[in-house]
Amino acid sequence: MSLDHSPFPPIADYAFLSDCHTGALVAPDGSVDWLCIPAFDAPSVFGNLLDRGAGSFRFGPYGINVPNHRSYVPGTNVLTTTWHTPTGWLLVHDALTLGPRTGPDLVTPHTRPPSDVDAEHVLVRLVECLEGSVEIELVCEPVFDYGRQSADWSMVDEEWHAADAAGAGRSFRLSTGLSIGLEGSAARARHTLTKGEKAFCAISWADGLASPSDAEDAAARIERTVLFWRRWLARARIPDHSLRPFLERSALTIKGLTYMPTGATVAALTTSLPETPGGERNWDYRYTWMRDTTFTLQALHYLNLDWEADEFMQFIADLEPNPDGGLQIMYGIDGRRDLTESTRDDLSGYEGARPVRIGNGAFDQRQNDVYGAVLDSLLLHTRRNEHLPRRLWPLVKSQAEGALAAWREPDQGIWEARGAPQHYVSSKLMGWVALDRASKLAAIRGDEALHQTWSQAADEIRADILAHGVSDRGVLRQHYDTDALDASTLLAAVFGFLPGTDERIRATVEAIASELTEHGFVLRYVTGETDDGLSGKEGTFLICSFWLVSAFSIIGERAKAANLLERLLRIASPLGLYAEEFEVGRSRHLGNFPQAFSHLALIEAAARIILAERLEELSL
Repeated sequence: MSLDHSPFPPIADYAFLSDCHTGALVAPDGSVDWLCIPAFDAPSVFGNLLDRGAGSFRFGPYGINVPNHRSYVPGTNVLTTTWHTPTGWLLVHDALTLGPRTGPDLVTPHTRPPSDVDAEHVLVRLVECLEGSVEIELVCEPVFDYGRQSADWSMVDEEWHAADAAGAGRSFRLSTGLSIGLEGSAARARHTLTKGEKAFCAISWADGLASPSDAEDAAARIERTVLFWRRWLARARIPDHSLRPFLERSALTIKGLTYMPTGATVAALTTSLPETPGGERNWDYRYTWMRDTTFTLQALHYLNLDWEADEFMQFIADLEPNPDGGLQIMYGIDGRRDLTESTRDDLSGYEGARPVRIGNGAFDQRQNDVYGAVLDSLLLHTRRNEHLPRRLWPLVKSQAEGALAAWREPDQGIWEARGAPQHYVSSKLMGWVALDRASKLAAIRGDEALHQTWSQAADEIRADILAHGVSDRGVLRQHYDTDALDASTLLAAVFGFLPGTDERIRATVEAIASELTEHGFVLRYVTGETDDGLSGKEGTFLICSFWLVSAFSIIGERAKAANLLERLLRIASPLGLYAEEFEVGRSRHLGNFPQAFSHLALIEAAARIILAERLEELSL
C-alpha cells in the first residue's frame, strides 16, 4: 500500500471517546472507526481502523468530509465538530454517555463498589444546524468480530426510527429521529436540517437496548456526561501553571482508559497500530501491565485522585498469582490470566501493517521487573494513606520473595524482547526497587527481621548492577553482555537508584540524550544492536522522551528538561493525545492510541518541572 495515498487517517487525527467501560475513535470525517462492545477488549463492531471494510459509523454533513474545527468540550471526553457546507453550518456532539446509576450493571458487572454515575452503554451523536440549511447523512455499517461477520439488520418499529444489528453473538440497537433505510449490511438515513433544528442518532448495547427517546433526551444524556467529566476533573489537584491544560488532558485520558467495573487501566485503546509503518511490530495493548502500576499510582496520587488509586490497587490485590506467588506481567481488565495471541490474517492492518494481533503472547514471558513495579506501587499507596491494608501484606511478601528468587536470572526485559533472555540492567534495577520498597514496607509493618533481610538483599543487587551493569565509560548498559544503550536505564534516576549528583547517572543521561535520540527524541534502543526477535526499525518512544525530561530535572539540567518538554508538547495530536511512538522523519504518531504510558510519563515530567519551579520560588 502506498503511504502517500493512504485511505487511513493519520493515527493522531483520531478523537478518543470513553465511558470508562469501552472507548471509541472518531475520524476527522465523522466516522467511528473503532469501537469494541461492551468492553475495551471485546471484539470490534466498527473496525475500519484496521481494515477499510471492517465497519464504520458516520453521522455528519452529506458530501463534506473535512471539518472546520474539532475540540473537546473543555474538561471532558465529549467531542464537538463544526462543519461548514456550501449551504450552512453544522455542530456535532459525540459522547459515550454516563449517567446516574439505577441498579446493578448487567452488561459489564462490577467487582469494585459502583459509583453514583456509571456508563449507560450508549454512543450518542447529536447534530444542530447553526446557520442556513445542511443535508446530513447517517451511515451505520457494523461488521462484528473484528470484521468477520456483516450485520443482520431488523427493523424495530413501524416508523423506521430504530433497527437492531446482530452478528457473532452480539447485538446493538440503532435509534434516531430520522427515517432509517436498510441497504445490504448498512443502515442509512438522510435529512435536511434548517437553522435551529437538531437531530440525533445513537447505538445502544445497554440492558434491554435502552436508547434515547428523542433529540432532547440525547442532548440531556450528553449534558450529564459533560457534567460527569467536569466534576471528576474538579477533584484533581492540578496547579495553576502553563502546563495545566496538558495535565488535564492527560488526566482525562488516563481516566478514560480505566475500566470502571474492576479498576484496571488498559495500556491503550487499540490493537495492532504499527510501531513500524507496514511492519510486524503490531501488538494488542488492551490489557493491564503490572509495570504500569507504579507510574499509574504516581500520576494518580500526584493529581490527588486517591479513589482511583485505591481502585487500581484493589484490582492488583485481586489478581490470581503464578504458582510461585509472583504476578504475570499483564492481565485482562477483568483479571483473567490467559491472553493467548492469535492473528486476524483477513484484515489488511493499518496501512498494510500485518499481522493484526488479538491477545498478547508476552503474557507468560519472564520479566523480572514486575516485582519492583508492584512493590513500588504498594509503597506509594501505603505512604499516601499512612496505612497498609491487611489484605496487601501477603502481596508484599510474595512479591519480595519472587524478586529474591528471580533477580539473578536473565529475562526478556522491560521491552518484552522476543529474542534470547539477557541480564537486562533495567530488570536488575527493578529487582533493587522491589527489595528496597519491600524493606520500607516491612518497617512500616513493624517487621524488623524482614526489613533487615530485604534491605541487605537490595544492597546486594545494587552492588551487582554497579559491578556488571556499568560500561568502562561509566554508563549504564542495556544488559551485562553489551555496551549498547537502552532508554530504560533512565529509570535508575527516576526510581532513585543513585542520586542525581552521581556521575554514573549523569553520564547515562547524557549518553542517551546524545547517542540514543533522533532530533532529540529518544529511541528505546538501537534495533540493530538488540536481539528483540523482530525485523524493521521503529520510531522514537514518547515515554522514553518524557523519562529523559524527568532525568534532566533530576540531574539539575532544568533548561534541557524544559526545552525537551516544550518540544514534546508541540507534537501532541490536534486534540492533545499521544500514541506510543513518534516517527521523526514524517512527524507522525505511531503505535497504539491513545497510549496510557505516554500520558503517565508526561504527568511525571511536568510534575518534576513544576516542583522545581515552586521550590526555587520558595528559596528566593
